[in-house]
Amino acid sequence: MTRHKSYDGAHGCYIEAALEVVSGKWKGVILYHLLDGTKRFNELKRLFPELSQRILTKQLRELEANRVISRKVYPEVPPKVEYSLTELGLSLEPTLRALEKWGVNYIEVTKYSRSAPQEK
Repeated sequence: MTRHKSYDGAHGCYIEAALEVVSGKWKGVILYHLLDGTKRFNELKRLFPELSQRILTKQLRELEANRVISRKVYPEVPPKVEYSLTELGLSLEPTLRALEKWGVNYIEVTKYSRSAPQEK
């Protein structure tokens, strides 16, 4: 679901449009793992054991709707479904790599930890 009917580029709207496509607790890591190549649904599910099947499906559908991943269903029993980055999705690689680098630096600089309160 988009927050705006259109994006005209004013006031950072292009950034907001980009963030809308990749935002979500799992979308970034799903995209990151698809940089390595096509993955089956269960391969993705095994990468994130704490992620429910329902939420994984929802995130994949949103990424597919935004045309950054493609879904291929094979007509066999049991069903075989594969996900891969589209050309548009592949264009996110430099951004995802930059975010990864920034995240490493952020953790090192702030000693970020979810389990311990931060000193002020």
